[in-house]
Amino acid sequence: MSPFTSSAVAAKFDAYPPPVRRKLLALRELVLRTAASIPAVGAVEETLKWGEPAYVPKNRAGSTVRMDWKAKAPEQYAMYFLCTTNLVDTFRTLFPNDFRFEGNRALVFGLDERVPMDALSVCIAASLTYHLKSSKRTK
Repeated sequence: MSPFTSSAVAAKFDAYPPPVRRKLLALRELVLRTAASIPAVGAVEETLKWGEPAYVPKNRAGSTVRMDWKAKAPEQYAMYFLCTTNLVDTFRTLFPNDFRFEGNRALVFGLDERVPMDALSVCIAASLTYHLKSSKRTK
């Protein structure tokens, strides 16, 4: 497991119930591995946004990826993307049967279901490189 770069984020993960913590730590590792595999992303800042663990390229190559579990929906957890982008709509087109979608902002996972990590890695990469792609379209 990658060490935490933020004590606030580490505390947030420690506060999750153990079964949820394991699931969210797996998502965290996938985000960090995906970011490390894309040279254009560079270093990723690990922080809290809206009280949720969040990962954003320090070079602003892409959009923030967040994740969280809510006590009001204890059987699920989610990965969140910036709702003002077309990211979730794109994921819905690419992976219509792989994920449950929440509007234009989230992919939702049940605690008892297998997460399609390969497809999710594609989604994470798209978010972390979102600004690179949009700046190429405007040139």
